[in-house]
Amino acid sequence: MSMHIQPILAALRRHKAGTVLIALQIALTLAIVCNAMFIIQQRLAHLSEPTGVDEANLLVIPNQWAGHMSPEQADAQVRTDLVALRQLPSVSDASPSDAYPLSGGGWDNFIMRKPEQLTPTTDASIYLGDEHMLDTLGVKLIAGRNFNAAEVVYMAPRQVVIPSVVIVTKALADHLYPDGSALGKPIYAMSTTPTVIVGIVERLQRQGVSQWNKAYAYESLLWPARQDATGVYYIVHAKPGQLADAMREVPRALYAQNRLRIIDPDDGGSYVQIRKRIYDSDRGMAILLAIISAVLLAITAAGIVGLTSFWVGQRRKQIGVRRALGATRGDILSYFLTENLLIGIGGVAVGVVLAIAINLWMVTQFEMARLSLIYVGIGVIALLALGQGAVLAPAIRASKVSPVEATRSV
Repeated sequence: MSMHIQPILAALRRHKAGTVLIALQIALTLAIVCNAMFIIQQRLAHLSEPTGVDEANLLVIPNQWAGHMSPEQADAQVRTDLVALRQLPSVSDASPSDAYPLSGGGWDNFIMRKPEQLTPTTDASIYLGDEHMLDTLGVKLIAGRNFNAAEVVYMAPRQVVIPSVVIVTKALADHLYPDGSALGKPIYAMSTTPTVIVGIVERLQRQGVSQWNKAYAYESLLWPARQDATGVYYIVHAKPGQLADAMREVPRALYAQNRLRIIDPDDGGSYVQIRKRIYDSDRGMAILLAIISAVLLAITAAGIVGLTSFWVGQRRKQIGVRRALGATRGDILSYFLTENLLIGIGGVAVGVVLAIAINLWMVTQFEMARLSLIYVGIGVIALLALGQGAVLAPAIRASKVSPVEATRSV
């Protein structure tokens, strides 16, 4: 075997420029494709993350008032609107809120177990809603109880009212009280006034959709409160199979109550529309990276084919001599496949180091996850297989060079 490789290495040393060029191309392709595939997988996984709400039957109506209203008048109008919405034949329930999962932004705050803490225990997203909020969202209550109407407070403009009770997600409850005793325990948010946990829901995603903060993605809580209603989201739960009817009926019902309002069609909508709109950038990034990876792989394959074809053309006399000395077609084919494999191994060795280095840089600059070595391994196998596949056609042509054709070309 070493005797077979020695002439190959000698030939590669005589063609240093082409050898180094292809090896570097393989290395760069491996580094980029490994990281691109890893990012694509993360983006696609991000697209399918559950919000915890009944997305199939939810729609969101962003409402702003066109005319002048006092805060008290706006709050009264919101309550009137909700009564009208809940009476629609296609609607199961409705609730006002300041935000919803996937809305982006939102109201986050530091949460503490004790009022004297200097460092908060965690950071959680806060959703405001009334006693209909749980049923409207369709979240699953796994412990404790829902709010009652008497616990819902009104928060005037530039005023923060700390409610006496709160409902938290299981992720937040486990973070605050890892021993599982969160129900009935106090927490402190923005104040030394305690708020007692009266309910725990299974899952409720934060408003923001940043994929780099997955450790806190489901740490949320619900406050029984109606915020200053100069701008409000109406979250509406349609009866099963009647979402399309609700999307037609809800705006008509709202305008019937008061026409001096603005409903932004580019904000809100059905949750299917919301999810598609919010994740368009992730989907677009995944498609773009897939296209870039495919182009790089194609260019690398074309480079290998071109260089090997050029070498075959240069070595026709050498190939003919070897055939005349008894080399079989299989020997010639094996020669070029082995030669390309050695170049590929050198390229992927450099590419592995480069892929890890690029990922470490992205980890420090963009808070990305560390590249899984599984992707590196798959990339190495894929690049070596691609190289062998690309060199196969010119290698087969080389194996068909006959001794007579080689001597006649001298």
